[in-house]
Parts: sequence; C-alpha cells; structure tokens
Amino acid sequence: MAEILQKDGTWVFDGDALRLTPGRDKNVSLLRKALGELVVPLGALAGVSFEHGKKTGRLRLRLRDGSDPLLHATGGRLAEPHDPYQLVVESDRYGVAEYFVDEVRNALLLDQVPADPVEAYLLPGPAVPLSVSAGDGTASFDGEQIRLEWNWKTEDAKAAAGTRTLALTDLTAVEWYPAAGLENGHLRFTVKNAPTKAPPKYDPNSVELWGFKKDPLMALVAAAVQARLPHPATASKDVRPPEPQALAAPATAAEDSHDALLRRLRELGELHRTGVLTDEEFTLAKQAILKRMR
Repeated sequence: MAEILQKDGTWVFDGDALRLTPGRDKNVSLLRKALGELVVPLGALAGVSFEHGKKTGRLRLRLRDGSDPLLHATGGRLAEPHDPYQLVVESDRYGVAEYFVDEVRNALLLDQVPADPVEAYLLPGPAVPLSVSAGDGTASFDGEQIRLEWNWKTEDAKAAAGTRTLALTDLTAVEWYPAAGLENGHLRFTVKNAPTKAPPKYDPNSVELWGFKKDPLMALVAAAVQARLPHPATASKDVRPPEPQALAAPATAAEDSHDALLRRLRELGELHRTGVLTDEEFTLAKQAILKRMR
C-alpha cells in the first residue's frame, strides 16, 4: 500500500483503487470539500505524474476519457484549486510522492490497464439529492428531476416564468462553464427538441454564473446529472450504461492467483526481451509481481 498525507489532502493506493480524501486546510476549495472522498478504480486511470516545484510539487492523476462524469461535464475547465485529481505536495515529501507514482505505475503495467477511452462511467458521480445556490439561481437535483429557482438578481424575463422543473428523461445534455475574464459562466441543461442559442441570462434552462466563490459547486449538479444520462460513447446506440459499482468491482481471487502471477511474469519477460519494456520498467514491474506472490 502507498499513502501520502498532506494539508491539501490524503491519497491512498491499495493496489486495486486510489482513495482521494480532501484536506481540511482553509486553502482546499469548496468544490473538493463538497465532493468528499473519491474512490478511483485502477481501471479508470490512464496515468499518474509528479511535478517538482521550488516550494511545493503536484501529484496529478490522468483518467481515461469517459470514466468520470465530473470530468466529462466540466470538459477540462476545472481550475487547479478545484481539480480533485491533483494534490499539492510539500517539498519534504517529494520522495514519498515519487514512491507513490512508482507504485501506481507498476500496478497499471502489471494489470495491463489500457489508456484508451471507456464506454461506461467507472465513477458514480456526486451523491444526490443535492442543491447549490450560485449566480442568479438555485439548482437542485434528486436523481430524477432538476429544479431551478430564481433569486432577486435574475433577469426579469427569466424570473417571470417562475420555478423551472426538468425531468431527467427530457434532457439530452448538461454543461458547466466557469466565468472567465469579462465572460460570465453558466450551468445549462439541453432539453429534447428545444435547442436554444439564448444567452444564459435569458435562458430558463440555465443558471448564469458570475465568478463568485460558490460557482464551482454548480459543477457538482452537472456531474450528478451527467452520471445519469446515457454515456456519450453509447448514447447513439441507445444503450443504458452499466452501474459504476459493477464496473469498479475488484479482481477475483483467481485473477490474482499464484499461477496468474507466474503467467504475468512470463509475459513481462517476453516484453522485455522484445524491447517493449526498458530494463528499469521490467525490474519495477517484476518487483510488484513478486510482492503479490509473498
């Protein structure tokens, strides 16, 4: 097991999954605190890295495309303080961070986890029900319906329509954009057969965001909805994605048996002989297998 504890959070890797827990430090973002602990199955990872800095470094996880509804709904627009897959590391723990990276990389190599996109979500998304107030309204989601309520800052034309209720079955997409520069952000729901190009300020299916502290929390609503919409890879096939819990099930005992590990060793030896693996990669992978055989 590999573990790193920092003010920014705690990451633990047990060989099958990573457990990411946000820290309680005042600098930890509201989004990460609200999201809470994440359990990321090894099969959802595409890579891991550690970046050195003069005062602090940064651990980064790269997930396979389509594995996490939060990343899909936010489209890479989460700023660094809000990204749950980054961890700030103090300089006196650089060695621990490097060891952590080696352990995860060895496991990815040992389990031959591909880096290509997946066709079903491997993480469940934020828990429901949830409700967030930001910008010109409040967005609530109970797993089946979205409720949009307006406040005194809402444009009159949009507020005049009153509280808006959208059924999940009537939606085709959800998107979250943060405010950037002079451009406001938004949380927008796309309703079947009702496309619109109206600015979020006037769109009754959108919450306009102005760049305030609670704006990133709207990404949680977007992710919770996205997790319950058809996966982008299967939407065109009209296939309902399997439950994330089933996809994230740990390997069976048979898969981790002595014979299976011996077979992995032979496969690694062949990859080394043919030049696919470097000497260093082969040694690290072999050590990881031998640990499991003890």
